[in-house]
Amino acid sequence: MRRPLGTGRDTFRSSVLNIGEVLQELNAEFPQISASKIRFLEEKGLISPQRTPAGYRKYTSQDVERLRFVLALQRDQYLPLKVIKDYVDAIDRGERPDALPGGMSLTPRMVSGRLAEELNGRARSLTLAELRDAAGASTALVQELVSFGLIQAADSRYDEHALKVVKACVQLEAHGIEPRHLRPFRTAADRELGLVERAVAPISSRRDVASKARAAETAKEISDLCLNLHSALVNGHIARMDR
Repeated sequence: MRRPLGTGRDTFRSSVLNIGEVLQELNAEFPQISASKIRFLEEKGLISPQRTPAGYRKYTSQDVERLRFVLALQRDQYLPLKVIKDYVDAIDRGERPDALPGGMSLTPRMVSGRLAEELNGRARSLTLAELRDAAGASTALVQELVSFGLIQAADSRYDEHALKVVKACVQLEAHGIEPRHLRPFRTAADRELGLVERAVAPISSRRDVASKARAAETAKEISDLCLNLHSALVNGHIARMDR
């Protein structure tokens, strides 16, 4: 049986909640939340609400806080549900799991206060100058990355993925690898995206929220598998270099 992740806020009612009341609790922080989304997360094993004898779901305050934790990591860190589930399941078992991707190591609890600030700080968008300074890059390098399409802005702001790209390119530059050498990565990424989009098209074409959530999650899973395949192929060739 899953142990509760958090103690909940003091203002939480001690009684169990129905799904409509859960939506009311979460709507201010997650306006797009829906009953379908909550049922989808249950289907994926992220929550296990109680059931009445008639089969109706009943949610405890711990269930709500677990939902808040999962939804915040999805929204602010773009983590696949499988990664989140493995992390919280390990804590449920009393283990101390490794840090989440990006270096975050969180104790599951209510996603508010300091944790919300931490998540929002990591998810904030950056100007070009802020991006350059955060990555420790030169202006020339950042400009080249923009010109070769390796980083792209949204409303003149750059997200954490762009920051990871710049940081990686700073280190590659130290090995003599310049942005112009990395254009094939942009082409390969676009091709991979096309492959993923085709794979999830039967799901993403549906209009309901649950299908869109499944499409996004499946896309992340396929992308992770593609990255694993790429890494295995490259590392296999490198391993043969010293034979």
